[in-house]
Amino acid sequence: MKTYLLLTITLLTLFSCQKENKSRQSNILQFPLTSEVSTLDPASSYDVISARVVYQIYEQLYEYHYLKRPYTLQPLLAEGMPQIDNNGMRYTIKIKKNIRYHDHPVFKGKPRYLKAQDFITQIKRLAYKPTKSNGWWLFDGRIRGLNEFREKAGDNFQKFLNTPVQGLQAPDDHTLVIELNKPYPQMLFSLAMSFTSPVPLELVKEYQNIFDDVAVGTGPFQLKSWLKLSSLKLEKNPYYRDAFYPTQGDRQANSKGFLKDSGKKIPFLEGIHFKVIREAQTRWLNFRSKKIDILPSIPKDNYSTAINEDGKLKKDLKKENIQLAIFPTLTYWWLAFNMQDPILGKNKKLRLAIAHALDVERFIKVFTNNVGQKANSIYPPGIPGYDPSASLPYQFNLEKAKELLKEAGYPNGKGLPEFVYDVRGVSTTARQQGEMIKSQLEKIGVTINVVTNPFPTFLRKAREGKLQLWQGGWAMDYPDSENILQLLYSPNHAPGPNSTFYKNERLDQLFEELKLLSDDDRKRQIMKEAEAIVHEDLPWVMQYYTRNYALYHKYLLNYRHSDLIYNNMKYLRLQ
Repeated sequence: MKTYLLLTITLLTLFSCQKENKSRQSNILQFPLTSEVSTLDPASSYDVISARVVYQIYEQLYEYHYLKRPYTLQPLLAEGMPQIDNNGMRYTIKIKKNIRYHDHPVFKGKPRYLKAQDFITQIKRLAYKPTKSNGWWLFDGRIRGLNEFREKAGDNFQKFLNTPVQGLQAPDDHTLVIELNKPYPQMLFSLAMSFTSPVPLELVKEYQNIFDDVAVGTGPFQLKSWLKLSSLKLEKNPYYRDAFYPTQGDRQANSKGFLKDSGKKIPFLEGIHFKVIREAQTRWLNFRSKKIDILPSIPKDNYSTAINEDGKLKKDLKKENIQLAIFPTLTYWWLAFNMQDPILGKNKKLRLAIAHALDVERFIKVFTNNVGQKANSIYPPGIPGYDPSASLPYQFNLEKAKELLKEAGYPNGKGLPEFVYDVRGVSTTARQQGEMIKSQLEKIGVTINVVTNPFPTFLRKAREGKLQLWQGGWAMDYPDSENILQLLYSPNHAPGPNSTFYKNERLDQLFEELKLLSDDDRKRQIMKEAEAIVHEDLPWVMQYYTRNYALYHKYLLNYRHSDLIYNNMKYLRLQ
């Protein structure tokens, strides 16, 4: 009887395991996306959704150590850290050998290996005007001869191919030399971003520089299929070089068991299936049924189902072997104005009235379940120079808002046109966020038309300067205040990251000085002065800093979230 019972339990356990494995397709990670991927071109990918995919396919010279905080850069495609000389204006970087690209017909059946020239090709693509790269701001005015190349090439593809750049040299296939016009302390951060992923010239020629649907990199995963509205599948790169899971980490990594796979060859996964699931409730149901392996953020309507009053995972989810990860982020949000708009951009009292009409705390409560942290500065926590005692020059006060609107020349909104408020998605939550802003502004007489957009459409409108009023957001590229203030630097007007078209000559001057500084007293002084200018001009109304609660199934190992480390899927393992 005992033997029979033991056999029954064993069979049931095996069946359960098989059922679980079947639900997650063995060693394929099932990962949800809240919207479709806008592009696979590393020169243009500048949103979180596209980054989830692009960083698995493409690699860069440097990457952030997966298990160390504060963030630490380390070589990826480079052999080591660069040799920097000529007073910080010459970088000499040795490139690893025998790094093979994913196969592609343009290579005519032969292996194509990484060359230093491929980095030059990509940086030229950032400068080439028809690329309309979101990453041009990284090198604008910084590399010798690059701006001259940009003007000489214009929109002529042959000139793009044939015109050299004085400050970009490849003395041999495994040496890259970058010469700058002046020191650029953020250079190494730039060389860890997807914008600087190497691209073979053969592919640029084959596709006439149009890479939205092309993805051929050196990364651990390669593109298998892409149905733009529903799914994108990656498979393990069969020729990926020997690379290994980290053997060191910070104290938290050690205490939470992140080093169990130390020294093992990566990637562990056979593939990744990205599923476009726009509705939060659908993502929740898919996660509970193990059709997806992770929820990068808990949907607001399911927060109370998952988290108890103490901020911990509820017992019934624990019984399902669901894990909770709580982490701060370098992502933050604000209400943005188009400063070229003839009404919004020219009337500060109007913008200030809108700022006082926004109940940010209610927004945080409803849409983040009080997980978000109310902003007190244009700088987020986690970067050098952030001041937790800083404050904003506006707060929720309807009477003050009405008074300011009257001073702006529009008592109770009389004479104001209807403004267009563009939303960053088409989900129910996105629409609800827009409707809350609309409801709050209506209380002082400001009317808006909430327009929903698929995320790629929203990004296109931002690049083309067609937004009037919207929620701005930023996931920092690297932990430096320069990365924030560049969003307000006037030479970065759209299609660059300054989609507000804000311009202040003094702020531009301060930015030019700050970007050359390492973290010191002068840099922090500039940060304070720059913030005072932004508050005075008010192109942004700050909302909140994101903190996130993620859920994942216990069978997913090594998951450690970071706003800066997008190439993390090579470290994940399913058991």
